[in-house]
Amino acid sequence: MKIPPMFDLAGRTAIVTGSSRGIGRAIATAFADHGAKVIISSRKQEACDEVADEINAVHADAAMAVAANISSRDDLEALVARTQSAHGKIDILVCNAATNPFYGPMSEIPDVQFRKVLENNILSTHWLCQMVAPGMVSRREGAIIIVSSIGGMSATTKAGAYNVSKAADIQLARNLSAELGPSGVTANCIAPGLVRTDFARALWENPATLARLEQAATLRRIAEPEEIAGAAVFLAARAGRFVTGQTIVVDGGATIAGFD
Repeated sequence: MKIPPMFDLAGRTAIVTGSSRGIGRAIATAFADHGAKVIISSRKQEACDEVADEINAVHADAAMAVAANISSRDDLEALVARTQSAHGKIDILVCNAATNPFYGPMSEIPDVQFRKVLENNILSTHWLCQMVAPGMVSRREGAIIIVSSIGGMSATTKAGAYNVSKAADIQLARNLSAELGPSGVTANCIAPGLVRTDFARALWENPATLARLEQAATLRRIAEPEEIAGAAVFLAARAGRFVTGQTIVVDGGATIAGFD
């Protein structure tokens, strides 16, 4: 099947963090389906190898597995260095990996867990962008995509620290757009609603919570990981070249649903 030129990623290299499962895995797979070389990265090498092998079975030599803990600057530097050594450049960066170790009100979150959320969900993304952006700027081309959340646009009594970090990601994309835009580099966020992933399992496996969230969305269901990947392909490809500093909401209508 011929890929339409507007969505063709042939000749492009993408790092996708948190891509051993869930949304990251779906994005990496979609990128490979559209012709890109993809770097699969998460904490465990074995899990990364498994995904890379699955992609390579369909698209020969399209994927490389590089384990990295996003909380370690050394790991991220090694991830970038290995990608550049293997492919010579990084055209697309998807910052998807995140953490949410605490479920409850912000009045009760321990400092150590609040710091972990901020460091893993904001600081690590900042580090990666710092590492990758210079190459994009020198080539006057590149796409940075941060996976945020609709939680960054609303309040909650259960996941406040996570939502603070996701709101910061949205502003980070805006700032990166302002700084890198003159050099032809785009920076955007994707804000999913509830997605059927291991990360969100506590929500969608609870029948009462799932029913409430499905009712809140105009499509009356939650998303599957691959339904988030399409927005990433758009932002990474020629089709999204004039989109920057934006947050694309992919939530099945959860944030716009009215009351009948």
